[in-house]
Amino acid sequence: MTLERSLVDSLSQITTATITTILLKKGLRNVWMRGARPLRQGSPRLVGRAFTLRFVPAREDLATPESWASPKSTRAAIEAMPEGAIAVVDAMGVTDAGIFGDILCARMKKRGVTALVTDGVVRDIAGVLGTGLPIWCQGAAAPPSVAGLTFVNWQEPIGCGGVAVFPDDVVVLDQDGAVLIPAKLVEDVAEAGREQERLEGWIMEEVEKGVPLPGLYPPNAETKARYEKTNKR
Repeated sequence: MTLERSLVDSLSQITTATITTILLKKGLRNVWMRGARPLRQGSPRLVGRAFTLRFVPAREDLATPESWASPKSTRAAIEAMPEGAIAVVDAMGVTDAGIFGDILCARMKKRGVTALVTDGVVRDIAGVLGTGLPIWCQGAAAPPSVAGLTFVNWQEPIGCGGVAVFPDDVVVLDQDGAVLIPAKLVEDVAEAGREQERLEGWIMEEVEKGVPLPGLYPPNAETKARYEKTNKR
């Protein structure tokens, strides 16, 4: 299911740091995917629904170059990815086998996939960067996926960077990493995030004026009253 444009626009204005704080207040502590770092610095904030893929440890009779032509392969999974999705790949943190190379990333880009996120690594890094597909991962390795992993399925619950990811959850990416928002909380987070960003922007202005932090951040009742008065102008 495609994420509504209004939600994409709203979440694109909210940092992953703010999102983790909002989710913490809702009781969710484990939403930041460990090891998923932007492969290219300076990428804009990206938002999309999760399209999940899962690898398990390599098994010699299954993890072979011939498996790439199987109906249940990374190639088939890519052809099932909808436009606007963020591919989230459970590579179990393996860093000595690249899950995708330049050709697969180029196909994802051509299909309109927003980004690739994994707790593993990619290969053919120069070519991958050349595709323009935004990628959050642990880096690069020359060996192919079958050297250390067996691909098993797509669009099922996975774990990526220690975070439980279900198909159609929402992922937000920026320079701080990859954060998951459970599907049922997306609208609440977008609304709370917009207000939190406005408040923190105002607090930053107060800091620039020389206002001390106690009572300002977090704001006490007096500070909240000043903020609300400013917002009404």
